[in-house]
Order: sequence, then C-alpha cells, then structure tokens
Amino acid sequence: MPKCRVFAIDNNLKEVVADGLYMKHMFGETVSVAVVKFVETAGRDLPAKSHQHGEEASLQFSGACSVFEGLGEAGDHETVMEQGDALLIPAGLMHYGSNRFEPAGVSMRLNVVTPARKEYGAEDTVPYYPLADRGEQGERA
Repeated sequence: MPKCRVFAIDNNLKEVVADGLYMKHMFGETVSVAVVKFVETAGRDLPAKSHQHGEEASLQFSGACSVFEGLGEAGDHETVMEQGDALLIPAGLMHYGSNRFEPAGVSMRLNVVTPARKEYGAEDTVPYYPLADRGEQGERA
C-alpha cells in the first residue's frame, strides 16, 4: 500500500558543486521533486545549460532568480522570480536560469516536474544538474 513520504526542505542536501550547489530529490509515480540550493561562494558563476523536460512548477524559497526561455543567446526572454514566487514552465520549452542571492548568500528553490526527471539519477545518489560545462547524465565533470 502506498504511503506518504516526508521531504524536509533544507536537510541532507547532496553536494553537486563544492561551496556552490547542493540538491536532493525524490520520485513519485508520475512526478519528481527537487530542492536546489545555490550558495554564493562558488554558485554565483556556475554556468547554466539550456535544457528541456516535462512540465515544471518552480517555487523560489530564498534569494531570487531569472528564468530565460531559449538557448542561452542574447535576446532570450527573461522572467524574474523573487522570493515567494512560483513559475510554471511548459513541457518541452528550452530554458535556463541565473541566480540572485539573499544577504545570507543563498538562492534556493523547489522544482516539481511531471513526468518525473529520471536524469536526476537514483534518489540515493548526487542528482544531475544541467550546467553548461557538463554533458548529459553520466558525463558529469
């Protein structure tokens, strides 16, 4: 019988990039949920990679960010998210982001994607995150 699962927001995050990017994720049958935490120390200059996936709802918890629609070129459409904002990204839309940090040096969001983003990898592993200097899952730098 299925059971509810608790997902603490800022506990037990896995280091993706030292002093810059921390994440954790879990899967339901048709949805994935990920906490993404950027720390200004090394997170300010992490290059975003334009990517697409299923429909995504993103909620900005701390700091702020911009989501760009496009391939990472001049003129891509920018949507600004402030702390407390939520954004729906349509399935298949090429997009990427950049962060603005709160005074404590953090930008943190919760992403919910359907269908589930299997490229994150198994729940007990360090999640994949689309950075411009990395390939697809399995080609992590």
